[in-house]
Amino acid sequence: MANWYSADLHFGHHRIIDFCKRPFASTGEMNAALIANFQACVGHDDDLWILGDFAFGSAEDSAQFENWFHSLPGRKHLIIGNHDDEAVISLPWVSTEYMAEIQDGDQSLVLCHYPMITWNGARRGALQLFGHVHDQWPGSRNSVNVGVDQWQFRPLQITDIAKRASKLPVNKHWQDVEHGNELS
Repeated sequence: MANWYSADLHFGHHRIIDFCKRPFASTGEMNAALIANFQACVGHDDDLWILGDFAFGSAEDSAQFENWFHSLPGRKHLIIGNHDDEAVISLPWVSTEYMAEIQDGDQSLVLCHYPMITWNGARRGALQLFGHVHDQWPGSRNSVNVGVDQWQFRPLQITDIAKRASKLPVNKHWQDVEHGNELS
């Protein structure tokens, strides 16, 4: 059993291809690539955390949302994003929350669709995982963008996140909000 993290899949959103310069000719190609990538990584008994913006559409698309949902392996959790309407939220997720604090092995995590400047446990090494900003910002030493646009359209595990976090710069505003706490 493992935990996997991702954000900003935007199933069915044709304009996201142009907005984020995704390398797909159509939403059908993008949707198929996302599903194949997730199926290649996530096991049936794994937990898959989607940090917002699962799919884009309207209530009439709920049957398609269900197809995409059931095509992804694992026990699926949703951290609600700005594009997750009732049709997405009502899918049979194991959990739906706006923010979650979880433990993955020895690592404390705070999961939110949006990047945050500070969070519970930030001074004690908790990492914040987010999406929302797509290809605009990878994050910082203690706050990492797990969106598909940053990770070759694949989910990732905490080892991948920690490795990238160690190479990212400290957020330039960290000392403004967390005085006296140096990140190493």
